[in-house]
Amino acid sequence: MTKDLNNKLPIPEDVKKLKKIFEERVGLGVSFDLGVRSIKVLKKHIQLYYVNGLTDTEFIIEILKELVLLNDTERLSSKVYEVIENRIVNQSVEKVKTVDEMVDQVLSGLIAIVIEGEGEAIIVDVRSYPGRQPMEPDTEKVVRGSRDGYVENIIVNTALTRRRIRDERLRFEIMQIGERSKTDVAIGYIKGVANPDLIETIKKELKTIDVDGITMADKTIEEFLLKQGYNPYPLVRYTERADVGSIHLLEGHVLIFIDTSPSVMVTPATFFHHAQHAEEYRQAPAVGTFIRWIRFLGILASLFLLPLWYLFAIEPSFLPENIDFIGPNKHTHIPLILQLFIADMGIEFLRIAAIHTPTPLATAMGLIAAVLIGQIAVDVGLFVPEVILYVSVASIGTYATPSYELSVANKIVRVILLLLVAFFKLPGLMIGSTLFIIYLVHIRALNAPYLWPFIPFNPQAISHVLIRRTVPGSIIRPSIVHPRDRFRQPPE
Repeated sequence: MTKDLNNKLPIPEDVKKLKKIFEERVGLGVSFDLGVRSIKVLKKHIQLYYVNGLTDTEFIIEILKELVLLNDTERLSSKVYEVIENRIVNQSVEKVKTVDEMVDQVLSGLIAIVIEGEGEAIIVDVRSYPGRQPMEPDTEKVVRGSRDGYVENIIVNTALTRRRIRDERLRFEIMQIGERSKTDVAIGYIKGVANPDLIETIKKELKTIDVDGITMADKTIEEFLLKQGYNPYPLVRYTERADVGSIHLLEGHVLIFIDTSPSVMVTPATFFHHAQHAEEYRQAPAVGTFIRWIRFLGILASLFLLPLWYLFAIEPSFLPENIDFIGPNKHTHIPLILQLFIADMGIEFLRIAAIHTPTPLATAMGLIAAVLIGQIAVDVGLFVPEVILYVSVASIGTYATPSYELSVANKIVRVILLLLVAFFKLPGLMIGSTLFIIYLVHIRALNAPYLWPFIPFNPQAISHVLIRRTVPGSIIRPSIVHPRDRFRQPPE
C-alpha cells in the first residue's frame, strides 16, 4: 500500500505552520471533534492538540493550569521547553519529532504539546476511551468464579491479565496495524515460558499485515495470521474471560489483544482447546470431569446423531431387535431427508432471529417457535415427531459446544454427512467420517497439529483431556506449545 510521502515530515518550529499542516492533513477546523488550544507561556506560543471523546478533560485542564502558572512562577530567561516538560503532571510523557508520529498519537487519544521554536512535540497520555466496564461474558458464564471479563479497551484487558499474573517476565508488546485505522494490537506472553520461535512468528506475521483497517478486529487478524481460507474450523481460541486468558499464558500460549475487541486470541489452539470451559475448573475434579464428558457427548451428538438416526431409519435391518423401535412410526408425503434439512434449517433461522430480536421479545419468539411452529408442523404432517426430537437433541449438542465457531463448523460437517448418507447410505457415513478425521488431522494451527493429543497420540496429554486433573497433579505444561520451562511446579 502506498505510504504518504509526508509521513517523515519533521515538526516545524513555527507553530502556525504546524497548525496549517493539521488543517490540511487531519481536518482541523472541519472535524468538530479535533481541537487545538493555544496559550502563551513565558512569551512563547504553546499549542495543545487533542480529540474530544478520546481524552479525559480533567487531566487536560490540570495540565493547562500548570502551564499557565509558569507565567507567575518562572523567569523569562528560563529554558521554556525543559520547564514545561518538567511541570507536566502525568506519569506517561514521551517526545516525537515527526508530524506523522504526532498525528498518530493525537488520533489515538493522547494529547500533543508543541512549543514555539522547538522541533519536538511532547506526547501526554490522557486517554479515556468510551466503553463498558468489565463484566461477565455472555458466552462464557460460570456458576462460580469471577464475573469480570475483557472489554473493548486494550488497556483494561492487559490490566485485567496483569492483575492475575504479577510476574516480572510477563510481556505485552504493542504495535499498530492498519494504514488508516492504526489499531493497537498487543501480543502477551511470559518470557522464559512461551516458545520464542512462536513469538517471533506471530510478530513477523502481524507486521506484514498491510490493509486499510481492521475494524472487525480479531477475525481480521486471524485471517491474515493463519491464512485460514474457507476452512470452517477455528484455528485460534477466543476468550472473553481474563482468568482463561491468564491460565493459557501460564501454559506457554501467546495471547493477541486487539483494541476495540472484547475477545482475546489464544494461540496456538487445537480442537480440544475449543471443547474446554472454565466451569470445569471451578468445580471439584470429579465434577469437572463429569461435565467434560457430558460436553463431549453433546459435541458427538451434534455431529453424528442425525446421520446415524437417518441411516437406521432408511436401513432398519442395521438395528438390533431390542432397539428396533428407532425410526419414524408414521410416514408423510415429504421425504425424511428433506424433513431433517427443513427442521435443521428452521432451528438455524431461530438462532439468527434470536440474535436480532430485542430482549423483551425473545421470550415471545421462543413460545412461537416451540408451541406454534413445532407442534402445528407435526399435526399437519409436515414432520414426523421423531424428526423434531432428534434435530432438537443435535441442536442442544451444538449449543453445549463451548466454542461458537466450533459449533457452526460441526453443523456444516453434519449437513455434509447427512447428504452422504442420503446418497450412499452406510458407505457414505463411513467414508464421510473417515475423510472428516483425515481433514482435521491435516489442519495445522501455527504448526500445531489440530487433533493433538489424539493424533499424534500422546497418552499423558490425552488423559488430561479426558480427565480434569487436580491442580497439584498438573505439574507439566502442555508440550504442544513447546514451553521453555516444562514444569508448572518444581518436580518432586
